[in-house]
Amino acid sequence: MSPLPTQPLSPLDGRYQAAVTGLGEFLSEAGLNRARVQVEVEWLIYLTDHSMFGSAPLTAEQQASLRALVTDFGQAEIDELAELEAVTRHDVKAVEYLVRRRLAALGLDSIAELTHFACTSEDINNLSYAITVRDAVNTVWLPKLRGVIGKLAELAEQHRDAAMLCHTHGQPATPSTMGKELAVFVYRLGRIVTQLEGSEYLGKFSGATGTFAAHVVADPDAAWPAISQEFVESLGLTWNPLTTQIESHDWQAELYNRVAHANRVLHNLATDIWTYISMGYFRQIPQAGATGSSTMPHKINPIRFENAEANLELSCAILDSLAATLVTSRLQRDLTDSSAQRNIGVGFGHSMLALDNIQRGLGEIDLAREVLLADLDANWEILGEAIQTVIRAEVAAGRSSIEDPYAMLKELTRGKRIGQAELVAFVDALDIGDAAKARLLALTPAGYTGLANELVDRLPGA
Repeated sequence: MSPLPTQPLSPLDGRYQAAVTGLGEFLSEAGLNRARVQVEVEWLIYLTDHSMFGSAPLTAEQQASLRALVTDFGQAEIDELAELEAVTRHDVKAVEYLVRRRLAALGLDSIAELTHFACTSEDINNLSYAITVRDAVNTVWLPKLRGVIGKLAELAEQHRDAAMLCHTHGQPATPSTMGKELAVFVYRLGRIVTQLEGSEYLGKFSGATGTFAAHVVADPDAAWPAISQEFVESLGLTWNPLTTQIESHDWQAELYNRVAHANRVLHNLATDIWTYISMGYFRQIPQAGATGSSTMPHKINPIRFENAEANLELSCAILDSLAATLVTSRLQRDLTDSSAQRNIGVGFGHSMLALDNIQRGLGEIDLAREVLLADLDANWEILGEAIQTVIRAEVAAGRSSIEDPYAMLKELTRGKRIGQAELVAFVDALDIGDAAKARLLALTPAGYTGLANELVDRLPGA
């Protein structure tokens, strides 16, 4: 058997690549290396702007030429870095050498020794990861999550008045509306989005063990902590003043836990929608040319939601592992985090794929209101809650002498199917006030939804 041509090992880079491609702009090896070049270039510009170590400020044209190393970063740089790393056996050193080569090409040899000045590799790495993760979350992943929330909010509004039998513990229960139940997920996910929008992305820039030791020896009079803070904040990050060789990664653990929380709420949504489909509450809209089952032509399998479940579980497994692993480093440094962080994109990729499936799946279902109404009409016993509650109110108000209304309704309804006629006869015989009796006689399962419709207005922006 002939060996296959080189193939992507991960489905994220093969079968599902189109759904996650935006993340590769930031969370790939190339995206990381571009951010490393950015940090190296900005540090050079910072040092020269402040005329440190005999340097002079670069002209606007020279600064633009340096920054073009980032904006024009492409396949040539990717290939060159691979060649350099094959020799250096060190990814960050390869970036430093690339920048030095570009300085020579630009006629800026005079500042070459300021490249990577007083930096440990982690000074570059931690800032680069913070930049790439921040940009991936804010420009790719969060907009996709907001798209799902927007679709859910649209469905919640559309179905706000669609009365539906609830199923607490899997058993018929007090009705709601489909819109209100979807609104619950909109609200839950919206809170997480607010938390994610407030996430901090921390960075350190303080040398081999976080002490500015080499910096102080090179220039004892410079205000190195202030310089470090100003530089880190110039990249749009939050400065961490107290670290070892590495930034402590606590912000990453916090972020990945929040993303995993969103994943789990989305997983709950996917399983609920799947269940509603299985109950006939939602019908799936046939897609032209699609096959539901290889042997059963009638089937439309809910694959969007099943795919989402699997990918959300994979995403959580990776993000949970990262959150647990990254907060620990032996003494002042070990390389566990280096290998772990290379899987950040994989964690977000599986979540992104799930979001894509959920968003598409929500656009391929239609509410079967007639099924909802038929289910309600077959379960009049659920009005037992309303009846016993009204009786208790009447007893409290002195308009009834009935003893133990709950036990009375339990005897009538528990474990039984009763219809409208039986309930009407029961209510007619009750010793309660006329107004209360009239309300109960007018009540139907489809009308027993409380304030479900109005609760949809509680959504932010509703």
